[in-house]
Parts: sequence; C-alpha cells; structure tokens
Amino acid sequence: MPTGVAIRDVRGQLFDAAERVLLRDGPSALTSRAVTVEAGCAKGVLHRHFADFDAFLAELVLHRVDRVEERAAALRASAGTGSIADNLTRALLELFESVAVAVVSLVTSRDGLRARLRDARPAGVPLLTDAAAAIAAYLAAERDLGRVRADADLDTLAPTLIGAAHMLFADRQAVPPAADDVRKVVTAVVAGAEQEPPGARGAR
Repeated sequence: MPTGVAIRDVRGQLFDAAERVLLRDGPSALTSRAVTVEAGCAKGVLHRHFADFDAFLAELVLHRVDRVEERAAALRASAGTGSIADNLTRALLELFESVAVAVVSLVTSRDGLRARLRDARPAGVPLLTDAAAAIAAYLAAERDLGRVRADADLDTLAPTLIGAAHMLFADRQAVPPAADDVRKVVTAVVAGAEQEPPGARGAR
C-alpha cells in the first residue's frame, strides 16, 4: 500500500485479517507480520493502533465477545417461542461458528494473551464463559415463563451445553457438525429440565 494512503476502519480490517490467518493457518501462525501482510498494510500500522501484539489479540478476542453478547440478546428474546431445543441448537450453531472456535484455540494456546485478558475477564475462558452466561440467561427466561423447571440447575446446565457443543466443534479442520447432531446433544442435556408451562395442557 502506498505511503500516505489512509486505511479506512483500520482496526476492523486488522481484525478481519487476523481471523482469516487464524482460520487458514491456526494460532501458531498468527503473528503481527502475518496479520499486516494479510491486511495489505505496513507492519507499523498495527503498532500505531495497539500497544503491542498481545494487546491487539486481546482486542480481537473482546471484539468476538461483543458478538456473543449481541447473539445473547437475540436468544433471550426467543424465550417462549418455538421449542427450547430448537432455540438452543440454533444459538450453539451460531456461537460456535468457525472463527469463534479458532479464537478459543488462540486463547488457550497463548499464556501472554490469557494474562492480558484477565484484566477484562478475570475468570473463565473468554467466549466460552460468555456463551455459557448467554445460555444460562436464556434458560432463566424460559424458567420465568414456566417452560423450564423451577428447580433446574442452570449454572450446571449452561456450561454442560457449552462444553458438549465445543467438543463437537473443536476440530477446526473437520467438517462442522450437522444441526441434528447438535440438537441431539441439546435434547439429552435439557431433557430433565423442560416442562409444559402452567395452563398449556388445558389450552390444547
């Protein structure tokens, strides 16, 4: 790129480039040089916008967390509609799309990045912890509507769903699991927690 040509939305372009490298070549290939080459800009551009490469990676992860939070709001809004299994299956397919799985691998493979992220996310693995919180909030909304048992242990159900789903999606080189495979896991995990809301049987 010629010197002096402005790059629009530099941060967004760098994040997009990093995600492409991560998906194509894996966490070990993600370097500042690889990102700037992929973005088509000088290496100094990244360091003008971020204190160091770990700071860039931390912002990349938190950028993905923001997307999880957006999807969490949509999931909560679906409470009371459709079936719980269908709503959770759709949410898990969206939460564990390929980039998110690759970002989780990135976090678990870099000690410096995890240390940097602890300032913003002191507990758990970012994305996985946020996804579990999203699932728990949805199940709480369904409980309030009477579609989940009042005594259901949401703090156990939510991470169980996230852990089981992550196992299905964890191999970034493999073909992603089919919706039916994810739904089978969801159905097995929540089977004991679902119930018909009060009045539903009589309304039939």
